[in-house]
Amino acid sequence: MQSLIKSLKVLEMVAEKQPVSVGELAKIMSMPKTTAQRILWTFHEAGWLRLIEGDMPRWTVSPRVLSVRPIELAGGGLAAAVQEPMAELRDLTQETVYVSVYDGNGAVVVIDRLESPHPVRAVSPIGDIAPIHSTANGMSILAFLPDIQLEKILNGELSAFNPATITDADKLRDELAQVRERGYSINRGYYRSGIFAIGAPIFDAAHQPVASICISMPDSRYREDKIAEWGTLTMKAAQAIGFQRNARG
Repeated sequence: MQSLIKSLKVLEMVAEKQPVSVGELAKIMSMPKTTAQRILWTFHEAGWLRLIEGDMPRWTVSPRVLSVRPIELAGGGLAAAVQEPMAELRDLTQETVYVSVYDGNGAVVVIDRLESPHPVRAVSPIGDIAPIHSTANGMSILAFLPDIQLEKILNGELSAFNPATITDADKLRDELAQVRERGYSINRGYYRSGIFAIGAPIFDAAHQPVASICISMPDSRYREDKIAEWGTLTMKAAQAIGFQRNARG
């Protein structure tokens, strides 16, 4: 089981750092170069990775990864429901909009993005994986998870990414209580310094959080007096997505 987990982490790291050489990957993963090479070739033979030949051969993921996307992410369900609300939220706020889903293992994954028209903007790629406890999209989901899932995360490692990250479980509980009361989360640079965001959960028909939507901006455009307005707009977008998704069955 551990060897399988190690191999999957290599695949994830290639996706994050691509194009990446075997030497770079081995250093990042703190593993022998021979081990990294063996795992890379195994995925290559299975069709999941591509080798880019050159003076220093590099690896990338292959288009085959798209074949494992569930219908939610492949054009139906959630993917179809987010388009109009995302565009409206971006146009109303003029900030970058992200939709993320929970990976079930303490992180959220960006599945769609609309960029701000401002020349200076916060941008994370589609497929970006971020911690659930320190991002706006993550906290808006975390606040509404069933207690057993919530406590598992709170009792686990709450990694610090900068001095602003909330790493104390009790303080994070208080923050999440405010999220539930307001209906939206506020990320005041908890994950990436200088990047602020406001997020809201997207619920399924059983009122379980299946995804989240947020607006993200550099701290130079963040204004405390706009929080309520931005929060309301983000919640309305989340509600519209949830309604459309659930109506599609």
